Amino acid sequence: MPADTILIIGGGPAGLEAARLIGDLGRKVILVEKREQLGGTPVAESYAALTHGFRSAEEAMNEVIGAVRANPTVDVRLGSEVVACEGEAGNFRVRLAKSGNGAGEDLHAGAIVVATGFQHFDPGRETQVYGYYEYDDVITLADAEKMLKEQKFVIPSKGTAPERVCFIQCVGSRDRQIGNEYCSKVCCGISSKQAIEVRQQVPGAKVFIFYIDMRMYGYWENEIYWPAQEQYRVQYVKGIITEIIRKGGRLLVRGEDTTMGRPMEVPMDVVVLAVGMEPSSGTKEVARVLGLKQNKYHFIDVPHDSLDPTATSRPGIFVAGAAAGPKDLDDTMAMAGAAAMKATTLVARLARQAA
Repeated sequence: MPADTILIIGGGPAGLEAARLIGDLGRKVILVEKREQLGGTPVAESYAALTHGFRSAEEAMNEVIGAVRANPTVDVRLGSEVVACEGEAGNFRVRLAKSGNGAGEDLHAGAIVVATGFQHFDPGRETQVYGYYEYDDVITLADAEKMLKEQKFVIPSKGTAPERVCFIQCVGSRDRQIGNEYCSKVCCGISSKQAIEVRQQVPGAKVFIFYIDMRMYGYWENEIYWPAQEQYRVQYVKGIITEIIRKGGRLLVRGEDTTMGRPMEVPMDVVVLAVGMEPSSGTKEVARVLGLKQNKYHFIDVPHDSLDPTATSRPGIFVAGAAAGPKDLDDTMAMAGAAAMKATTLVARLARQAA
């Protein structure tokens, strides 16, 4: 008989939503997460508020985690990783290992959903000279989220409120020299959201966003972009930043104002690098273990993206969320729902055929 259990790899937003939906349909679910906590990147990296909507990330994730934990058909395995997989749709034989001690167990699953997420680009690899590892006051979006969550957005080196803050877009995205030619989709919206939060927490600060193009998806244009400018006086400057140095106790941001066609040098107290998405190490490792094809950027390849966004190169294994490429939270949750239905339908169909 085909296995009636569905295995979900990854306990972030996509994995949790898939587990919740499959559990609500009465199917057995095993949710595997290599960390010792659920919630994925929003929890592990202390996100402040969601883009869009500004809802507390912790509150939103706890709601989904609570629903999963309360469902008796969902079995959560923390601190565990998938280290081997063989078989086919309806009868996957999977080996789990506990992180650290290597103790393992064998599982059978009728279908698998991969929801291993992404990691933030390391700005030390960027071709521009941004000084992330040189200057304490050059931070990333993830660093800024932690301060915003604590309601303490300060100059890291001084612990005082900043007077001038800027965001630099497309750090690690749309860059042919490092190989990340794609747009990471969410960075413009997150920067605009954070710019609003900075102005709310530090009303006296002047906030700038240096951008190549501002890309706002869906309702973000009216919910984030225009309010940032019209209500919070965030200044958007179309330009390219080439260098950051320390001068006179501040950071001097150098580049070109491409609208005016002239060089610019502007002093800043805090520089926030809008780092893009890359496949997580877990995504790449799970793809290898499961024998899934990866695309040129090492995300899990989706053979027919526009027609079946959750398909992978191996029948019976589905993908959801940023494991398949840059996704916002709306897309992630929608993909999780689709993957949950695909996996549930497959297991049910195979069971009927075997009966």
